[in-house]
Amino acid sequence: MLSTPIMLSDKTLVSLGLGSCRSVHYQLSPEELTEQTILRGQGLLSDTGALCIRTGEFTGRSPLDKFTVKDAITENTVDWNNFNIPIEEKYFHQLRKKLLDYLNRQPEVWIRDAYACADPAYRINIRVINEQPSCNLFAHNMFLRPEEHELEGFQADWHIIHAPGFKADPAVDGTRQHNFAVISFTHKAILIGGTGYTGEIKKGIFTILNYILPQNRQVLSMHCSANMGEKGDVAIFFGLSGTGKTTLSADPDRKLIGDDEHGWTNQGVFNFEGGCYAKTIDLSEAKEPEIYHAIRPGALVENVGFINGTRRIDFASKAITENTRVSYPLHYISNAQEPAMGGLPKNIFFLTCDANGVLPPISKLNPGQAMYQFISGYTAKVAGTEAGVTEPKSTFSACFGAPFLPLHPGRYAEMLGEKMKAHRVNVWMVNTGWTGGCCGVGSRMKLSYTRAMITAALNGQLNQAQYKAHPVFGMMIPDACPGVPSEILDPRSTWADQTAYDAKCKDLARQFIKNFEKYAGGVSEEILAAAPTP
Repeated sequence: MLSTPIMLSDKTLVSLGLGSCRSVHYQLSPEELTEQTILRGQGLLSDTGALCIRTGEFTGRSPLDKFTVKDAITENTVDWNNFNIPIEEKYFHQLRKKLLDYLNRQPEVWIRDAYACADPAYRINIRVINEQPSCNLFAHNMFLRPEEHELEGFQADWHIIHAPGFKADPAVDGTRQHNFAVISFTHKAILIGGTGYTGEIKKGIFTILNYILPQNRQVLSMHCSANMGEKGDVAIFFGLSGTGKTTLSADPDRKLIGDDEHGWTNQGVFNFEGGCYAKTIDLSEAKEPEIYHAIRPGALVENVGFINGTRRIDFASKAITENTRVSYPLHYISNAQEPAMGGLPKNIFFLTCDANGVLPPISKLNPGQAMYQFISGYTAKVAGTEAGVTEPKSTFSACFGAPFLPLHPGRYAEMLGEKMKAHRVNVWMVNTGWTGGCCGVGSRMKLSYTRAMITAALNGQLNQAQYKAHPVFGMMIPDACPGVPSEILDPRSTWADQTAYDAKCKDLARQFIKNFEKYAGGVSEEILAAAPTP
């Protein structure tokens, strides 16, 4: 908490367009923001002291309502697609004015100065303007926090204006519906309205870093977690939601650099954020003790329910959403690396939850295969997770983060390939999904086996194994791994009906090839040659 509250000047408020605000709260502590949320009837305390809120209509991101202003800066640099949706600059100005007019009519507004990028060489200063104190607490938790002396004369590089209560008029505002997130690289601002889902705030900054750093600073931006061993060896974990990215990087024997967003420079890896935003569905102390114990005063928990008659969080409940979340500062993790930086990576893990039961539990990739799999960003959804999903459904998200990538995926993949080769990084694919058959027939890979395989890769024990190539996907499969039954390492041998395995494998390969067609024009021959051969 600040010893002496710092106030924003009237001149600053006028420059922000908030000159008519009746009450502006600046840089409040987590304790103050929690108290204000409760007093306003917008949240409750759990039995561990964490603030619990509901985000309203939206309990997750809305990718189809995220827009980028198409102008002289972005017209020929952004890869316009279903995630990078253009909007005219006039609508940005219109929405910005409406948002500020709306906030000027509110009884209170919350403002926070923060920054992104733990490496000082790449730091960007951020000013966040919120309609609600709980969203300002999210910004406190997730961005890096300036020291008190750094707030004097703070100059923001980017602004975020967030008002869940403001709804756009699609007929006149250029949006698809009433909620929106609009990014302008010319005006260095992110406008978010109509949604209380706090994840839009952090992913807005992640998106702009994915545009700025690879182009202007030659830094590979990555949607990944990262940790570091006692000898300084860094490991990176890529994976879509549900693949184990947060769980597997939270290793008590290694320092956590971060759980979601990082940059890779010629010197090493650094975290973009100052906190973690972890899923809490089915959270338990036994399986994920670090996350479990981070749910304490200062943490912000979203869209959970309580066990009847108590303030104890019911982590198993999906009554509101399966996407229940908690945000907390990185230092809530006992083995967090401070500052959140590490050296050059020695191992990269691509995590996939293959509900088809086709891919090996661990395999080694050559550079071409690594870039191909990176662009593919494969995992599979399990039957029952979405309406209409009755069997495993393949999901592909370029670079394991397509909704946040303004540039062509080939740009990120080429950078990954260059860095892998320059620093001789091992790349592994790890299937945390099914073995012995697809979902409903086989069984889920044991977490203890997956941890053992990752440990063996990190310790160099897999260097002693003999390898053979997968007949369809080409990755190299080890014949042995300490702590893991050898019979599960070759996925085909675990199926009772190996003919059925061959058919399912070829079907998945064709899905890979079909998905990759849209990227083929922007990648090298080395990457194209790494496609599976059904």
